[in-house]
Amino acid sequence: MLELSAVATTVSRRSGVLRPWLVAAGGAAALVSLAVMDPNEPGHYPTCPFLAGTGLWCPGCGTLRATHALLHGDVVTAWERNPLAVIAAPILVLAWLRWVAEVHGVRAAQRWHPTRLPAVAVWGLLAVVLGYWVARNIPGWTWISPA
Repeated sequence: MLELSAVATTVSRRSGVLRPWLVAAGGAAALVSLAVMDPNEPGHYPTCPFLAGTGLWCPGCGTLRATHALLHGDVVTAWERNPLAVIAAPILVLAWLRWVAEVHGVRAAQRWHPTRLPAVAVWGLLAVVLGYWVARNIPGWTWISPA
């Protein structure tokens, strides 16, 4: 029974180490697909259901086009499509790098995991997203709309 427990612990550790790499593989596949299929051309991706139903921009509207532009090195166009996505991209990469470091035994000054955020960070993120959602639908504020 002791040997079975040791095997289970080893398998659990290995799967924990593999998780960020599996996420990276899935993300890389999605990014390659997005780099190849231009979301600016009709028919490749569905319309945003919130935009289709209300005629208003959601916080995610323009994210595919912004990511496509970033993948092709066009930061200006990406910013024009969705500034929040451009700001979020390096934050997500840094969070992933920290996750990789953590599962490979590199300890930061403070233990961190991407699924455990302080409540103030979650509420702050919610406030930013909701504020952005409202702001990009204010008439005349076309500088943050993806059009």
